[in-house]
Amino acid sequence: MESFSLILAIVVVTALAFDFTNGFHDTANAMATTISTGALKPKVAVAMSAVLNLVGAFLSVEVANTISKGLVDETGIRPEVIFAALVGAILWNLLTWLVGLPSSSSHALMGGLIGAAVASAGLGAVHGGVLVTKVLLPAVAAPIVAGVAAMLATRMTYRLGRRADGRAAEKGYRAGQIASAGLVSLAHGTNDAQKTMGIITLALIAGGALAPASDPPVWVILSAGLAIALGTYLGGWRIIRTMGKGLTDLQPQQGFAAQTSAATVILASSHLGFSLSTTHSVSGAVMGAGLGRKGGVVRWSTATRMFVAWGLTLPAAALVAAIAEWVCRLGDWGTAAVAVFLIAASFAIWRISRREVIDHTNVVDGHGHGHHHPEPEPNGVVTQAIAAVIPPPTDAAVECLTADALAADALAADALAADALAAEIPAPSPAVPAAAEAKTPSASAPTAV
Repeated sequence: MESFSLILAIVVVTALAFDFTNGFHDTANAMATTISTGALKPKVAVAMSAVLNLVGAFLSVEVANTISKGLVDETGIRPEVIFAALVGAILWNLLTWLVGLPSSSSHALMGGLIGAAVASAGLGAVHGGVLVTKVLLPAVAAPIVAGVAAMLATRMTYRLGRRADGRAAEKGYRAGQIASAGLVSLAHGTNDAQKTMGIITLALIAGGALAPASDPPVWVILSAGLAIALGTYLGGWRIIRTMGKGLTDLQPQQGFAAQTSAATVILASSHLGFSLSTTHSVSGAVMGAGLGRKGGVVRWSTATRMFVAWGLTLPAAALVAAIAEWVCRLGDWGTAAVAVFLIAASFAIWRISRREVIDHTNVVDGHGHGHHHPEPEPNGVVTQAIAAVIPPPTDAAVECLTADALAADALAADALAADALAAEIPAPSPAVPAAAEAKTPSASAPTAV
C-alpha cells in the first residue's frame, strides 16, 4: 500500500508538472497578438494572463468530467497508466515548445491517455463515441469556425472604422484587444486547467482515494489553477513569437477580431464540455484575421508546419505513453526508470533551448540573442494568389507610401536648389604660385640705374 500511495503522489506531481508546461506552452494563445501589436508590454501581458487563468479554473468542471468520466474506462485504469500518459504529454509539449510550434497541449494529454490505456487494457478501454464527438470533431471544427468568424469580424471592423480618426481608433482597438485577451485567458483557464483537474481526479479514483464518478475536489482545482498560472507567467516566448509574427503581421484591429472570435468559441465549447484545443481555436482565428485585411497574407509554410504538428500530436503522445506504460509494468524500478528518463529528457531540451535565448526582451524583434536576422520568407503560391485577387494597399499603407514619396520629392528639390545656387556663385580664380609671385617685379619697387 505504501508503494501504491507513493505512485499516486508521483502521478499528482507529474500532472501538475504537465499543467505547468501547458501554461507556458499556451500563453501565446491569449497574449501573442496583444504583444505583437504593442497593446501590452510582454511581462504585463503574461502576468495578466496568469491571474485570469487562475480565475478561469474555478468557473466550470465540465471539461474535467469529460476526461475523468468519459474518455476512458476508469474501472480498468491504474495510477501507473495515468503516469505514463502524462510522460507522453509532457515530452511532446516540450519538443514543440523547443521548435516554437503551437501544438495542442489538450491533444497531447488525450493522446497520452489513449495510448497508455490501450497499452494497459486494450482498445476497449477507450470510449470511441466520446473520442469522436468531444475530441476529434471539435479539433477539426474549432479552427475553421474561429477562422471564418475572425475573417468576417476583421473585414467588418475595417469597414466600420474607415471614417474614424486613425489614432483614436487605434487606441480604442488596443483597449479592446486587452479586454479580449483577458477573455481568452479566462477561457483558457476554464478549458485547459480543467484537463489537469480531470487527470488528477481520474488518478485519485483509480487509486481508491475518491469514489467513482466524483467531481474534482477543491484542492485539485486550486493546485491545477496555480500550476497553469505559474507556467503562464513564465511565458512561452518561442511560441508567442510564432503566433504573433510568424503566421501573419497583425494590426490592432485584427488582433481584437482574432481574440474575440477565439474566446467566444472556447467559452462555448467549455460550457458544452468539449475538450477543445485553445491552440487550434486561436491559431485559426489569427489566420482568419490575417486574411480578413486587404493586403494581409498568411505565411503558409509556417502554417503547414503547424498543421503537421497538430496531426502528429495525438499519435506521437500516444506512442510515447504506450512505451512508458510498458516499462512501468515491469515494477517499481520500471516506474523509477521512466521518471528518471522524463527528468533527463526535460533537462536536455531546456539546455538545447539556451543556445538561442528568446524572452520578453526580444520576442517582438524576431531574432534571439547572438543570432543574425533571419531571411524573409518568400511568398508561397497561396499568398501570391490571394495578393492577385485582393488589392494590396490599405489606408495605412497608402499613407506610408505617400509620406515616402513626399520625402523623396523634398530631397530632390533640395538637390536642385543646391545646384542652382552653385551655378550663380562664380568660381574663385586659381591661386598664383608663390615662386612666380616672388619673381614678378612689384609696381612700387625702385628701378636700378
